[in-house]
Formats: sequence, structure tokens, C-alpha cells
Amino acid sequence: MKRNGLLLRIILLVTMLFLIVGLVSAAISSSGDAGDNQLLFGQSFFNQFVLAGGPIVWFVLLPMSVAVVSLALQQGFAIRRKNLLPAGIAGDIVTIIRQFGPGPLAVKLAGRKDFVSLAVLRAAAALNLGHNEAQIRDMLAHSLQEQAFGLLRKIEWTNIIGNVAPMVGLFGTVFGMIKAFNGIVIAGGQPQPAHLAGGISIALVTTFWGLLVAIPALAIHGIFRHRIETLTSEAAIEAQFVLSQITSSLKSHGGEESVMEALQTSREGTLEDGPEIRSTQHGPRHYKTPNKRRKLGMQKSSPLSNENL
Repeated sequence: MKRNGLLLRIILLVTMLFLIVGLVSAAISSSGDAGDNQLLFGQSFFNQFVLAGGPIVWFVLLPMSVAVVSLALQQGFAIRRKNLLPAGIAGDIVTIIRQFGPGPLAVKLAGRKDFVSLAVLRAAAALNLGHNEAQIRDMLAHSLQEQAFGLLRKIEWTNIIGNVAPMVGLFGTVFGMIKAFNGIVIAGGQPQPAHLAGGISIALVTTFWGLLVAIPALAIHGIFRHRIETLTSEAAIEAQFVLSQITSSLKSHGGEESVMEALQTSREGTLEDGPEIRSTQHGPRHYKTPNKRRKLGMQKSSPLSNENL
């Protein structure tokens, strides 16, 4: 996926480079053929809506439009239901839990990047660390929120471009009007229409390109944001269902015990021969094995102890 995104960026950057070189060469050729009025419609459109905009269009607004197309294609492939919320993902995880239990979830779900799998892995890790059920649900919600925010940060660039592009167009409008009024001053108050055409053309064309870039950028941002929020909400419902299956599986192994009691019981079973430390007023007191503890208890209750004598 990362390799495809890098290849897409390289292609778009090369396209933008050729576009800028073509604009510069076309501007040079059109300045030498200004007296030729027999232009085709395509050439006339190119001159009126691209070349007439000047450097503000060539080096600012056109690269911004290429960036919007790049982000739209890249995030369009990434923010898909197939990638973020595959069909039947909750059922697959529940099947794993019913067959093998919640223990091997980390191995079975390794490599998956969808919302539910990553959230369930975070919840399973919290469960293994001994957190209670409320804390595990918080970890589940936090994981989904973190994934959603990561995607929202990526599409935020389209929102930035959509808000900046009209400002750039407005800057071009002001620049073009200043140029037009300077032409009036230079002509002594009686300029020829051709003297005003250049400034007015820059003012209008930059405004045109600013809106042409901003409107799709804001629309793309809104569409992607809505898609992320919808998939996150659906993933939260499925993740809660999987979590309920995990807790039910653990409770079924412990009867009336809670999930945490079942985990504590399994841990004590693996550490029953290990060392135990108890704190007393004189510092920690070490007991090597449970047999030694039973031996000390028998000595304390023996009728031959010093207290009974």
C-alpha cells in the first residue's frame, strides 16, 4: 500500500512538472505570436484560463489542484469499507474466540489493519494486563478514536487547501486590479482597453482558479469525513459485540466468577510454587514455598510452643 502511494505521488509530481514547463513554453510562444488571430478554440481557452492567470495560477493554484487530486486518489483507496471494516470481520473474530479462546487473538489477528481487529487487539492486551471490564471498554473506544483521528489528520490537508485557495484567488484579484489601475495612471487617465485587459484578466482568472480548486477540495473533505465517521460508528458496535463474546468466554470457564477472578485464578495456578513476599512492620518477610508456610503455621499453633508453656 505504501509503495502504491509513493508511485502515485511520483507520477503526479512528474505530471505537474511537465505542466509547468508546458505553461512556460506556451507563454513564450504566445507572446511572439500575439498578432495572430487565427487560434483554435482549445488554444484560445488555454490562453484565456491558464496563461492569462500569470504566475499566481501557474506556480500556486495549479500545484494546489494537483495536490488535491493526489490526496483524493490516495485517501480514496485507503478509506474504503473493504480496508477499514471488511464484511464479516466480527464473525471471524468470534469464531476464533469460540474455537481457541481469547488467548491466541494476538497471533490470529496479526497483520490486520481494520478498525475492529486493532481495537480488539488493544482490548485483549488490556485484559491480559489485569484491567477491569470498564477499563477494557475505555481502551476499546480509545483505540477506535485514535484510528479515526489518524485518518482525519490525513484528509485535513484537503480542508486546508479548500480554505486557502479562495484566499489565493482573492490575492490574485487584488493584484490584477492594482495592475489595471496602474495602467490607467500610466496612460494619463485615458487608457486603451488593451492596457486594462491584462490586469482585469489576472483578477478574474485567479478568482476562477481559486474557486475551482476550493470547491472540490471541500467536497472531498466532507465526503471522506462522513465516511470515516460512519465506519467508526459501525466498527464500535461490532467491537462491543466481540468484547462481549470475550468476556462471556472467560466467564464460562469460571462459573460464577467474574472475568478478573478467572484471570487471577489462572495466574495463581502458574505461580503456586513461586516465592511469596509479605510485608511486616520489620520489613518484607520471605517464604520460600507454600509447604514452609504450612510448617510455620503448625509450629505457631503447637501445644509445645513457648506461649503455651
